[in-house]
Amino acid sequence: MTTELSDRPIILALTGASGSAYGLRLLECLLRAEQNVYLLVSKAAQLVLATETDLDIPARPAEMQKFFCQHYQVDENLLQVFSREDWMSPVASGSHRARAMVVCPCTTGTLAGIAMGSSDNLIERAADVMLKEQRKLILVPRETPLSAIHLENMLKLSRIGVTILPANPGFYHKPTSVNELVDFIVARILDQLDLEHALVPRWGEQG
Repeated sequence: MTTELSDRPIILALTGASGSAYGLRLLECLLRAEQNVYLLVSKAAQLVLATETDLDIPARPAEMQKFFCQHYQVDENLLQVFSREDWMSPVASGSHRARAMVVCPCTTGTLAGIAMGSSDNLIERAADVMLKEQRKLILVPRETPLSAIHLENMLKLSRIGVTILPANPGFYHKPTSVNELVDFIVARILDQLDLEHALVPRWGEQG
C-alpha cells in the first residue's frame, strides 16, 4: 500500500533568527489545514520566541507539543515535537519519507551548516536528508545586510534545488498591520508546499 504525498508529514524547523512570528504563523496554518507536522526548535529559537512573543512555550518536546496543539486548538495527533539531539527520530533518516521541510526563520549559521553538509544537530541532519533524498527543502532567511558568504551559500543551495525564500514581504496588497506582512511570507511558503490558502489576495485578484 502506498502513502499519498499529502499524507506525509512536513518538517518545520525554527532557528534563532529574528522573525519567530513567521514560523509560528506557518505552524498554525499547517496544523489548521490538518497537515501532519514534525517540529524542531533550536535552543536559540527558544530564546528568540521568549523575546519576540508573549507566549510561555515549554522547552520539553512533549509539553511543547501539547502547548501548541491547545494554543491553536487542533488535534494533538497532528504534531510531533522532537528534541535537538533526538537522533532516533524519523527526520534523521532518509527511510522516513517526509513530504517537505521548511526552516523558518533560518539563521545564516543554519544555512551555512546545511550548505556544508555538517549535520551537527538534528535540524541540519534533517535538511541533509532532504537534500540527499532530493525532496523539497525551503529555507526562509531573515538577515540584512547579506555578506558575500551568505549569498554564496544561498547560491550553492539554490543550484541543487533548495528554495531560498527570504522573509521580504511585499506591499501591493496594502498591509495595515504586522500580521498582514507576516501572512504575505507565510502565503508564499504555502504556495511552495502546494497548499491552498486565503491569507493574501493574489496579484490581479485584489477586490
